[in-house]
Parts: sequence; structure tokens; C-alpha cells
Amino acid sequence: MPHMQLVAEKRSTTGKGVRALREEGKMPAVVYGPKQEALAIEVVLRDFAKTLETAGESTVVSLMVDGTEHNVLIHDVDRDPVTGTPRHAAFYAIVKGQKVEVAVPIEFTGVAPAVKELNGNLLKALHELEVEADAMNLPHEIIVDVSGLDVLDKQILAGDITLPAGVTLKTGAEEVVATVVAAKEETEPEVVTAPDMESIGISEERGKKEEAEGEAGAAE
Repeated sequence: MPHMQLVAEKRSTTGKGVRALREEGKMPAVVYGPKQEALAIEVVLRDFAKTLETAGESTVVSLMVDGTEHNVLIHDVDRDPVTGTPRHAAFYAIVKGQKVEVAVPIEFTGVAPAVKELNGNLLKALHELEVEADAMNLPHEIIVDVSGLDVLDKQILAGDITLPAGVTLKTGAEEVVATVVAAKEETEPEVVTAPDMESIGISEERGKKEEAEGEAGAAE
């Protein structure tokens, strides 16, 4: 399967110079691995964002650094806490035949009968699975079919999922991936009885009258 390609250049800019780099629409990054010394690089932010969106962190990317190819995984992305824009990334250079552990996203498919027929709610407890596989044969996503959830409280566990050949589950086999739970009944809001304004009026009049009579008695 052909891998996505991302072009990068070696980077000498560090410290305060990184700000100017970002103003040019580029992002600082680093490549490292078992047989790869840490190498500072820079990539066009727009290109990196597109690659990240498509490849995620579980698909091998062909990273071209000044004409030299590195097969890498996007290992870690630091984002701006306000805008969410990537501002630094680490690429893990893989070795042919090497096995790696990664979190692969889950793609849910199908319709759970317990939702459609029993008015239950589908609870997706996990959105990714930790797996181990040859780095060059990592699945981009893991499909989980929920159409077998035909009764309330039935569960799909991590160990129930059939993984591609050569892929080993690292998430606990007893971890719940999805289940259908009973819908909570909506409680009717408590009705607050409106105050009897007529009674309040009578009470106020009575109070004023008693107060006036008390003042008159004190004056005598």
C-alpha cells in the first residue's frame, strides 16, 4: 500500500527564531527512532495538517527530508491550547520489520437493534484500541459492527473484535467497547403552585389594621 508523502527540510532555527518560522507558515518538528539520531526539521504547516487529518497517528508516512526518505509515524503533536493549531510534531522513524504499539481509532458501523426497537441508547465506551503490529502493516482504523447489540446491556468487549492478521490487541480484552443502555426516563418538572394573591391581599390589610389599632391603644 503506498504511503502518504510529506516534504520537509532540515532546520537550523531554534529558540526565538522559531516564531519567525511559524510566521512563514512553517512548523518546527523532529524525527527520531531506534536507528535515527534526532533530526530537527521544518514542514509547511498546511501540508502537515492535511497529512495528520488523513493519516492520523497510526499510518506510515513517507517523510522526505532534503530528498532522503524516512518511513515515519506521527508520534506526538503539540497544539496551541487556544486555537488547536499544531505548533510542533515528533516523527518516529520506523525500522523495517519492527513492531510498534499504537492507538488505532475505532470506526463504528451498523445499527444496534436494541436502539432501534427497544429505544435504548448506544454507549461508545472506547474510541480507539491499543494494538501491536509490524509498523508497515498497521491498520488505519478498526471497524466495529454494533448490529449484534440486540438486547439492552449487551456489550462488545475489546476481546470480541476480530483484528487483521498480524495485529495483536494490547488493550485489555475485558474492556467494554460499546453497549446499549436503557434510556433514562425524563422526570416531569415539579409544578409550583402560584400564590393566592387574594389571600395575600387580605392578610396585608389585616396586618395594617392590627398595626393601626395597636398604635391607637398606645396613644391613649
